[in-house]
Amino acid sequence: MAPSAGDSISTEPASWSFDNSLVVDVFDDHVSKSVPCYELGHWLIEQSSDYFIHSCSTVVDLGSSTGTLLRRLASRHKHPDLSLIGFDESSQMVSKAIDNTSDARISYTTDSFLDYEFNSISMFISYYTLQFIRPKDRQLYFDKIYQALEWGGAFLVFEKTRAPDARFQDISSSLYSEYKVKNGYTPEEINAKTLSLRGVLDPFTVNANIDFMKRAGFSDIMQIFKVITFDGFLCIK
Repeated sequence: MAPSAGDSISTEPASWSFDNSLVVDVFDDHVSKSVPCYELGHWLIEQSSDYFIHSCSTVVDLGSSTGTLLRRLASRHKHPDLSLIGFDESSQMVSKAIDNTSDARISYTTDSFLDYEFNSISMFISYYTLQFIRPKDRQLYFDKIYQALEWGGAFLVFEKTRAPDARFQDISSSLYSEYKVKNGYTPEEINAKTLSLRGVLDPFTVNANIDFMKRAGFSDIMQIFKVITFDGFLCIK
C-alpha cells in the first residue's frame, strides 16, 4: 500500500500530481493546512485587486486549481464586463472548478499558458504555482506575464522559497515541519509528502525570484507577505 501524505492522499516518491482525484477531492482543505496563512494570502490578493481591476478588466490566474480565488474576486468585483480566466494543467482540477462556479464571467482552460494569445491583462495571479514549473522554463512565464500586462497592471506572485543559506534552510525546514504537525499531520505523512514532491516542486530563493521579475522587465516590486519561506510579491508594470 502506498504511503499516505495525509487527508487520504496516497503517494509515491517523486510522483506528486494535481491531476489526481485523491488530491482534487480534498485540495482546498489539504492546501489550507499545508501552506501557512493560505487564506490570508487570498485576502491580500483580494484587497490588492481593488487597485487594478476596473470595468472591462481581464484577470488571469495561473494555476487556478478549484477556482476558489477567482470566485472570491468575482464576488468582490461586480463589473458586468469583467473577465476572469483560470489556467490549470490538471483537467480534473478544471472540472472541479467548473462544477463549483456559477458566474458566467469566469472561465477555465487547460490550454498551454505560453501559447495563449493574451490581450491587455489588468492583473495576473500565480498563487504557489511557478514553483512547479520546470526551472528551465520558468523565465518564459515571467516574460509572458510582463509582456501581456497593460501599463500599470499587476502581477501578484506567491511562492514557496528556499532560505538564503544552509543554516537558515535547516531552521526553516524544522519550523515548517512543526507547523504541519501542529495541523494534525504525522511525521510519516510529512515525510511521504516531501518524498512525493521530489523533482516536482523546485523552489528558488527570494533573490532568485526577484531576478526572474527584473529580467522580465519589472522594476516596481514590493514584497507583501512572508511566513517562514512562503513569500508573496506585488509587481507593477
